[in-house]
Amino acid sequence: QVQLVESGGGLVQIGDSLRLSCAASGPTFSNYAMGWFRQTPGKEREFVAGMTWSGRRTYYADSVQGRFTISRVNAKNTVYLQMNSLKPEDTAVYYCAADSWRGTRVRTRPADYDYWGQGTQVTVSS
Repeated sequence: QVQLVESGGGLVQIGDSLRLSCAASGPTFSNYAMGWFRQTPGKEREFVAGMTWSGRRTYYADSVQGRFTISRVNAKNTVYLQMNSLKPEDTAVYYCAADSWRGTRVRTRPADYDYWGQGTQVTVSS
């Protein structure tokens, strides 16, 4: 069982940066691939960024490629999402998720992930 708690969301201006954190419980954090997703009202949850359990591969949605960076510190049981050059369309509730599959690629479907955090709101004001 893995419990995930996101933090770092807030209200920012266009072009600002924000770093989200996701703290995981449990001694096996390093065995999980991690992902960030986001959701706005009335829309399906969408993939944002992910990292394989080994940390060797990352993958990003086209909409955030070059602006967002996912990273993890296994010693701290934490995964981060650095978000730069924020746009109004980045406004959403952001969720981190853990995938127990130890493959060599990042999976992007929400159904592939086993554990979810409660979400943190990011609002980019114009």
